[in-house]
Amino acid sequence: MDHTKHVRLSQSELTADNLQGATVYGGDDHKVGSVDHIHASNLVVIDVGGFLGIGTKPVAVPFSDLDWMRDEDGEVHAVTGWTKDQLKAMPEHRD
Repeated sequence: MDHTKHVRLSQSELTADNLQGATVYGGDDHKVGSVDHIHASNLVVIDVGGFLGIGTKPVAVPFSDLDWMRDEDGEVHAVTGWTKDQLKAMPEHRD
């Protein structure tokens, strides 16, 4: 996916309602997971792995590790430097 044509979200758009369910792409531009929820104001819980939501592992990463943007179709997504394997190796997040 070419993110160069995507628009970064403004500060006012960075709300839990806008970000929950967003696809997360890794540094290799492959889908690494999706946003489960925002934890406090500085952590994003990403569901990694699994199939159709079954067997996913929630992991928490700093909010600042994600670049939030909207594609040409208006879909919100995030890009991170983390790979899927790195995220899978993180400890499972528990609320």
